[in-house]
Amino acid sequence: MAITENMFSSTHLPPLADRIRPTTLDEFIGQNHLVDVDRIIRKSLQHKTPFSMIFWGPPGSGKTTLARIIAKSVVADFYEISAVSSGVKELRSIIAKGKRNLETGLSTILFIDEIHRFSKSQQDALLHAVEEGILTLIGATTENPSFEVISPLLSRCRTLTLKPLSDDHLNHILTRAYRIDILLSKGIVHIEDDIRWRLIQSAGGDARKMLNTIEVAVSLIDEEGTITDQILQEALQSKTQLYDKTGDYHYDTISAFIKSVRGSDPDASVYWLAVMLEGGEKPEFIARRLVILASEDIGNADPNGLIIATSGFQAVHMIGMPEAAIILSQVTTYLASAPKSNASYWAVKNAMKKVSEHGTPGVPLHLRNAPTGLMKNLDYGKDYKYPHNHPDHFIKENYFPENVQENFYKPNQLGYEEFISKRLKKFWPERYK
Repeated sequence: MAITENMFSSTHLPPLADRIRPTTLDEFIGQNHLVDVDRIIRKSLQHKTPFSMIFWGPPGSGKTTLARIIAKSVVADFYEISAVSSGVKELRSIIAKGKRNLETGLSTILFIDEIHRFSKSQQDALLHAVEEGILTLIGATTENPSFEVISPLLSRCRTLTLKPLSDDHLNHILTRAYRIDILLSKGIVHIEDDIRWRLIQSAGGDARKMLNTIEVAVSLIDEEGTITDQILQEALQSKTQLYDKTGDYHYDTISAFIKSVRGSDPDASVYWLAVMLEGGEKPEFIARRLVILASEDIGNADPNGLIIATSGFQAVHMIGMPEAAIILSQVTTYLASAPKSNASYWAVKNAMKKVSEHGTPGVPLHLRNAPTGLMKNLDYGKDYKYPHNHPDHFIKENYFPENVQENFYKPNQLGYEEFISKRLKKFWPERYK
């Protein structure tokens, strides 16, 4: 069968991601920690007892799909809105319907996509409806809800974390698309295995991104109906690169921004900062990422980095746009120009791994606190040596528990960490050689 120009036209069809969207848990692929037998969502639907929850996860991980499956699995009045485009008026109307439903014994489920975009007043209105059982709330967010959702509302919801889909999950989704989609199932669109896996890997765990890409690729293929490497590359590059705070480009851009700062390029860093600000990104989101970077990628190479990043976050929160752009530019250029070290990051990662694998032994007696006479009689704090009573305010002492002694913190030779490194080599020569 030859491929005609309009065979894959989306004019009269919904997007591929919507055409093949699962409608039951058995069809759903991925998030096994939530949907497998005896897992929280599966058990909730088996008992017909949905609860208020917030799905937190990256784009294309199945948040909206799970919400719709839950709503379909129980007898309830279901409403779906986006926090980006909905206001207080629409929310109040749904709450009013929920009150009427409650009087007749009918449950009301409200799904709010990008719930972190709701203002405090909108979240306050939701809080009372959830408290009184008027609504069962299902929120979806790509941002950490502990930062963006008010604490009283968050405490009344279970936060369920969704993970990026694995390549195997994406492969199963693509296979399902070829099996059930009204167009792909015709068997006239071919993709070789190596191109198929390149498509899957380019999606970065995002099923919607993968399906959107193959839909663009299909519109570019010739009469032979084969998605070649050239067509795939064109499909990946042809998507309109408009900044979307909830879409793929949002994540690609913040990644480019962070990597530019980490890579000590202030010019590229400010460029990506401008892309985000021009696109309407929340300045607090950018400032928060810079605070994390100041410890993860700079650390003690320049301890002022964390101070400046934290002050910048507070200033951005107080000032707001457009002037917050100047503050973000100062913080960004400082951090990009600062010496870099991830030694603090690896120190705690390795120490946590040690504790996780080997457990936590008892605290040695000489390191224990002894606020009472009984504790002193039990030798708590006995033989502890006070460093300030000795030259250089230091004395050789063992601060590890028994059978534990390891070099977790390994400062580099840049910035202030060069001084730290010399000092540690002097005090602990057996560990810092």
